[in-house]
Amino acid sequence: MADAPQDQIAPLLNPEGWELLASLGPYREDEAFRLNASLRKAGHSPELVSAVLTQSRLRTRAEAKFGEFARQMIFTQAGLEQATRLTVAARHAQRFLGAGISHVADLGCGLGADAMALASLDIQVTAVEVDETTAACATMNLIPFRNATVVHSDATAMSLEGIDGVWLDPARRTTSSSGTKRLWDPEDFSPPLSFVESLAASGLAVGVKMGPGMPHDAVPAGCEAQWVSVGGDVTEVALWFNAVRRPGIRRAALLLGPQGAAELTSSEDFGGGPLAPVGPVEGYLYEPDGAVIRAGLVADVALQLDGHLVDEHIAYICAPELRDTPFARAYKVLEMMPLNVKVLKAWVRDQGIGVLDIKKRGTSVTPEELRKQLLPAGKAAAKAGGRNAAKKTATLVLTRIGEDKVAISVEPA
Repeated sequence: MADAPQDQIAPLLNPEGWELLASLGPYREDEAFRLNASLRKAGHSPELVSAVLTQSRLRTRAEAKFGEFARQMIFTQAGLEQATRLTVAARHAQRFLGAGISHVADLGCGLGADAMALASLDIQVTAVEVDETTAACATMNLIPFRNATVVHSDATAMSLEGIDGVWLDPARRTTSSSGTKRLWDPEDFSPPLSFVESLAASGLAVGVKMGPGMPHDAVPAGCEAQWVSVGGDVTEVALWFNAVRRPGIRRAALLLGPQGAAELTSSEDFGGGPLAPVGPVEGYLYEPDGAVIRAGLVADVALQLDGHLVDEHIAYICAPELRDTPFARAYKVLEMMPLNVKVLKAWVRDQGIGVLDIKKRGTSVTPEELRKQLLPAGKAAAKAGGRNAAKKTATLVLTRIGEDKVAISVEPA
């Protein structure tokens, strides 16, 4: 059985462990065995060596979320998986700052990512965590901030006297001897969504991070729901109540990427808003960002592009002209075929395709299985098209238009 999280953290919470961890360079898997042996030979205990190597590996993985800050932080595996990216946490903190909130309770602070972002804006933070090991990690991570305090306690039992803002990141997994299991009902989260709503009903400025798959009918009335996408990966939906809710906005899609931030908003409730026309597959096909789809804003993007949906129930847009938009990825339409294995096999062979990217929406076809069915003819394709033909790359979009299942050959615009 793997060591418990506390066994991997406790050896680091003393001068020897902290100094040894600080002395290590970036983690490299191919060097781990040799480094393990050399540290033990130097007289360090097996428990300490295991702890520092585990922490070094987690720090390297955490750089994707925390950048250079990861080098000074302490992590647990489960905590890192749920931790908010620092760029997104900064957005959360800006909400509270903009609303004039002076003291935020971070209930269920985890490793302290959101508390760090809040404290860096000179907001007083009381970070609350029920898990003892995770609370110890948060304490270490928040040491640089004198305006942040970590409390080992149940979030629902905390007194909020003197606090004017609350941020929550409920646990959405349960842990057992067989591993972790994802929870889907917001009332099964810890704390549950009803607890969040009770805080909002008291008038506090409340923000809560939920999983991006949250269904629209589970989103409480009277809040703003903002889906967030980072580099095309939808990471969360944040619900904002009272002072941290923006006037006139019910739902939003925020996209963060190398080119900066872009946001699409709507004042309409879910199911409301404009309707996009339905039309043929033509010109350019646009694949909306996942945050746009989750927020129910596909029709808004279609109208911005002077485009139309290819099916009223499918989140693909077509438009005759190419237009630049941060909210969807554009592809030039080359041809459309029936979604038929025999037809597509002939197409792959005739085109000399060796690498096939398959996207899908509105069909039960599994791209991996279809790819296996279509690509074994690589040798025949090479003979038909020349030595390099088998290396040709193509993209297929599988979807449904009415009752017809189709495959659309496209190329990135």
